[in-house]
Amino acid sequence: MSGNERIGDWTRGEEAITYQCCGSCGAVQYFHRAFCAACGAADPRQQRASGKGRVYATSLVCRAATPETRAHVPYNILLVDCAEGFRMMAHGEAGLVIGDEVDASFKSFAGKLVPFFTKKA
Repeated sequence: MSGNERIGDWTRGEEAITYQCCGSCGAVQYFHRAFCAACGAADPRQQRASGKGRVYATSLVCRAATPETRAHVPYNILLVDCAEGFRMMAHGEAGLVIGDEVDASFKSFAGKLVPFFTKKA
């Protein structure tokens, strides 16, 4: 599968997280592009992530940014270092701290499906 052919993930309503891996240099990237951000090679491969990672940062949102998010306040936003080598922003359960090992699931948030990380059991 070429990098330009998108496989389904949470941004398309599916319960999956995808990333790209460069066939030339092996770099991984979370934001989908038609080229490798590290070496410029065309057409990085898309892959599904395991959903496993470690909390890099956490922030409790106490003020709604939009009327749609008002019902969810307060909610936790995380930066997660995923097992495959990329970092992503996502929602997470309350009480997570930096360094916690986490697993991804998916929840509805303001009418959209989003990744939601919970502490690894």
